[in-house]
Amino acid sequence: MALDSGAWVLPATGDIGVYRPRIGDDLSALPKDRVVVLTGFKPDHDHFAGLGYRTTATGQFATALVCLPRAKAAAHALLAEATLALRPGAVMAIDGQKTDGIEAVIKDCRALGLAMGEALSKAHGRICVCPADARLLAWAAQDQVVDGFVTRPGVFSADGPDHGSMLLAAALPKDLPARVGDLGAGWGYLAHAILARPGVKHLDIVEAEQVALDCAARNVTDPRAVRHWADARTFRPEKLWGAVVMNPPFHTGREADLALGLAFIKAAQKGLAPDGVLWMVANRHLPYTAPLRELFRVVEEVAGDGSFAVTRAAYPVRVKRS
Repeated sequence: MALDSGAWVLPATGDIGVYRPRIGDDLSALPKDRVVVLTGFKPDHDHFAGLGYRTTATGQFATALVCLPRAKAAAHALLAEATLALRPGAVMAIDGQKTDGIEAVIKDCRALGLAMGEALSKAHGRICVCPADARLLAWAAQDQVVDGFVTRPGVFSADGPDHGSMLLAAALPKDLPARVGDLGAGWGYLAHAILARPGVKHLDIVEAEQVALDCAARNVTDPRAVRHWADARTFRPEKLWGAVVMNPPFHTGREADLALGLAFIKAAQKGLAPDGVLWMVANRHLPYTAPLRELFRVVEEVAGDGSFAVTRAAYPVRVKRS
């Protein structure tokens, strides 16, 4: 719509950076041979790479499409990142959902004195052309240090450890087995708690968001830890784990997605040794008990409060193949 109306005019030559598109986003209106998809979220990265899009930049962009994330600080930081990657005098189109706060971001850009283009709306989306102005660089992502941990805008629980993870860390036994997996590890809070157990010899830190994994690299420097930029739902360890510790996500954007948490549980079950144990925290209202009982022989709540339940699930059930 923006291209057809002339609100966003593509330069005749040069690469087009597309920042943080999500699976399901349709980029077919852009010339594919000029598009470079840039995202630190592994499932989205792999999806667009599988469609044949380039995912590595080799110079400055002629223009860009910035798909704004929901978190305002992360949206600001993404605009600063794109500004640095664009040629002098270039413009970018910023695109997002009204329910995710794009109108507030457009308002913030205007408050900086930027010469914004016409904002076009369709359904729940909005798009507006913005100059790659140096004033946007003031929004560049900055480290936050909370209780000694480094976080960044846009990562889960950037303001400090979430209550569920704190309950889980406190419930972990003094002794953990030699090989442990931390699925959806975020910026490393649970990994730090796991490595406080002397019996742990190897920890796989599995995280799909590159920014969070970069924070984990700074927060967890223990040589027993190995970091993996990977989708926890499909990750398989080199050797089966004796334990998995996780606080699985259950949202895709704004919407609750129970299948996401269930996929994490199944990944844990497949990655555990026959006598392995899953230690998991989840919102109490989520219906995980029944699938846990199908996948593990022993399932018990070991801690929690009115909002969260910490579950110990042991002895994964192996499906016999005929």
